Amino acid sequence: MPLAAVPSEAERILTLQKQAVAEHGVPTHAERIAALEGLLDLIKKHRRALVEAVSVDFGTRSVAETELGELLPLANGIGHVRRHLARWMKPRRRRAGWMFRPAGARVVHQPLGVVGVLAPWNYPLYLTLGPLIDALAAGNRVMLKPSELTPRTAELLKTLLAERFDEDRVAVVTGGPEVAAQFSALDFDHLLFTGSSRIGRQVMAAAAQHLTPVTLELGGKSPVVLCRDYPLKKAARQIAIGKFFNAGQTCVAPDYALVPTDLADVFADAVIEAAAELYPTIAGNPDYTAIISDRHYQRLAAMVEGARAGGARVVQHGDPGAAAERKIPPTVLVRTHDDAAVLREEIFGPILPIVTYGDLDQAIRLINARPKPLALYCFSTDHAKIEGVLQRTSSGGAMANGTLLHVAQADLPFGGVGESGMGAYHGREGFERLSHARAVMELGRFNMTDRVAAPYGGLARLMTRFLLGK
Repeated sequence: MPLAAVPSEAERILTLQKQAVAEHGVPTHAERIAALEGLLDLIKKHRRALVEAVSVDFGTRSVAETELGELLPLANGIGHVRRHLARWMKPRRRRAGWMFRPAGARVVHQPLGVVGVLAPWNYPLYLTLGPLIDALAAGNRVMLKPSELTPRTAELLKTLLAERFDEDRVAVVTGGPEVAAQFSALDFDHLLFTGSSRIGRQVMAAAAQHLTPVTLELGGKSPVVLCRDYPLKKAARQIAIGKFFNAGQTCVAPDYALVPTDLADVFADAVIEAAAELYPTIAGNPDYTAIISDRHYQRLAAMVEGARAGGARVVQHGDPGAAAERKIPPTVLVRTHDDAAVLREEIFGPILPIVTYGDLDQAIRLINARPKPLALYCFSTDHAKIEGVLQRTSSGGAMANGTLLHVAQADLPFGGVGESGMGAYHGREGFERLSHARAVMELGRFNMTDRVAAPYGGLARLMTRFLLGK
């Protein structure tokens, strides 16, 4: 066989899994639950090894952040599916039109087949295994491609999942950008990608070659709106928690804060004070996560220096030695020029620029002038204000008086809109997203619809006159 004709590892596994779909059919409820319980057992049994692998990949990754931000939501997600899967799988009765009776109608959710998952580096466990939960619940076979920026985690997942699952049920493919590009061009029955909008466009274009449907979880600049009525220090602490968790390397982290003009400097100081309480030191602090790579570190450092050169006030909480550990200290920027990179690009780091506004209408206009974000946060004690902001804006998800936590809710869909993505998963929405809703109709024994056929006569005219008029 010529070298060019030798299938790649990914192609070989895809063929194997597609053959398994054809041979074994639809998994039962018991088989799906067994697979999910096996995944949960894997997470619990190898918890420490998983946490250590992620930390090695980051240089320093907070143990608590990996457990709280990745392992706990995975366990909760599996528990939620176990409780509800039997009900989700039941055929849903629909009503057949009266002219077609006696007949029955129902919707049956069937597995799509083989689902591909292209996972990112920032939450390499949650954003790899989270889609796997939904895909297994829906009865699919799954191929996972973790990020090459977290190689230790990727190899560990490949080893552990191979010990737990047959290759024709769940398999991991590792490699760099060229493998990811090939992976996205495979003939999957569905492809789920989490990452940047730029790469998302490439993934969608590659998937289009096979008309593969895609779920894209992208990013964007997620705003947080601070209303004047909300206690400023309380908001500052909540926003600091969400912004500096995982050193800001979170797709739904607040990307910029909209603050009343006269409160900007006070708010900036309050956020940094809160950061100092959360992380008394930065260098040597195991609770404060490092930036994933030198390239990302340099990009973030350049953003701060660019804003400073443009006249922004830079407020930081840091200490000597943080740079040696590839850590960017918690940073807030005030009076940043509109053309600064930190206001044009998604930050993905522990830097929070403040954009000032005069009234809430102006804040909403500023949000709507940008592409639709993955998340939106609003802080107010006035429910009407919160509802006003939500009704006049669009985002993938939203949260009032807090940040990030909506993503960890097993019974809420997670997904973007517009530039921030398409499709949603988690819980029931994940089951339905990775299933095919098959319409089924069954005619009753004494059904007479075969009489309304050519050559068309009086019965056909009677029916059309009844429905459409003369």
